[in-house]
Amino acid sequence: MDPFRPAAPDDSPAPARPVNVLLFAVAGAVTVANIYFPQPLLAAVARGLDVSERTAGLIASAAQIGYALGILLLVPLADTARLRRLTSVLLALTTAALLVAASAPGVVTLTVATLALSTTTVLPQILTPVAAVLAGPGRQGRVVGLVGLGLTLGSTLSRTVSGAVTDVSGSWRTAYVVAAVATGALLCVLPRRLPERLGARGHTSYAGLLAGLPKLLAVHRELRVSALLGACVFAAFSVFWAVLAFHLAAPPLGYGPGAAGLFGVLTLPAALLSATAGPLTDRYGAPLVSAGGLGLTGLGLGVAGLVPYSSVGLVAGANLLVVGVSSCQVANQARIFGIGRAVAARVNTVFMLATFGGGALGSLAGSWLYAEHGWSSALLAAGVFVAAGGIVAVRSGQAAPSCVPDVTREAGNIRPRIPQGES
Repeated sequence: MDPFRPAAPDDSPAPARPVNVLLFAVAGAVTVANIYFPQPLLAAVARGLDVSERTAGLIASAAQIGYALGILLLVPLADTARLRRLTSVLLALTTAALLVAASAPGVVTLTVATLALSTTTVLPQILTPVAAVLAGPGRQGRVVGLVGLGLTLGSTLSRTVSGAVTDVSGSWRTAYVVAAVATGALLCVLPRRLPERLGARGHTSYAGLLAGLPKLLAVHRELRVSALLGACVFAAFSVFWAVLAFHLAAPPLGYGPGAAGLFGVLTLPAALLSATAGPLTDRYGAPLVSAGGLGLTGLGLGVAGLVPYSSVGLVAGANLLVVGVSSCQVANQARIFGIGRAVAARVNTVFMLATFGGGALGSLAGSWLYAEHGWSSALLAAGVFVAAGGIVAVRSGQAAPSCVPDVTREAGNIRPRIPQGES
């Protein structure tokens, strides 16, 4: 059997348990929070460890680097490994690393611990394909949207919670202890609610799993379309957020550093609204929803560019941006999870690496353009990324399949649906 194509239904083990969307969303929120909750604590860490704020900033960089490494090196294992064991090991390692960080005597130990915990806290990128597989055709968009909502809320609210915990306790270390307790608590609940395996037990080596990632991109057109769209839209998203704090602090607005953090809370309505992208994807297909998300993203950038010194306008633009980007993310992931359960974790690895690559490019481009030419130039670059995503959508001919179930079967030979445009 070709490991890069979906297995036939009879070749894949039936899911052991129905999907518990609420549990998956909560688990995703708790684990993804480990990447983002240290960000508001960096000034307190610098004071507590007697280092410069620039040195303390290495912690935030270590978190992003570790998360990318974990996506590349650990997420593909979910296609062939025993999920319950893999999940338990990852949760235990993350909890231990959080406790090491909480007791770190210096910034080097804290940075290394952060790198370790962010590498092993990639459970959100394992739970998403697992939830999509358990949901089955016709419900994948809805389930991916709800799990994605948990990730959005976890990444957004974690900054607020960690800051509040630090203010109340008077120590940044308490936030790490709270995170360790929350992550450790999942060990008692989550593994037993997962199937034993996501796909059939494979004989591909670990090196083979990693080496096969480029072939997945070459074989599956829907993965290429989703990866390109994800990179483009997240690049535009990253341009906006990379320069927002500088724009808010500059005259005539002159807001303090807390204003950019407040934008995360003010975009919660958009995060909640983006949950509708899942059912819409199930009903109308991924191409239409991703196109709508691109349009909303461009509209948000346009609003922020037209009223650059209006706080209300900037909040409105940010909300449109969040809805648009989140809708694209849900639609793109629902599209790739239709490829098949045998490669679900690996296609998500490729997609997320492309998305993070686009985000890194957007952050670099936005920061440079803002420093050289200001707010409008940065937003123009974001608009270029959105336009590039539109070109990808048009040139693909919307050929990538939707996650709407297809009950068509060949007479006398039942086989899985072959996506349109697939060679």
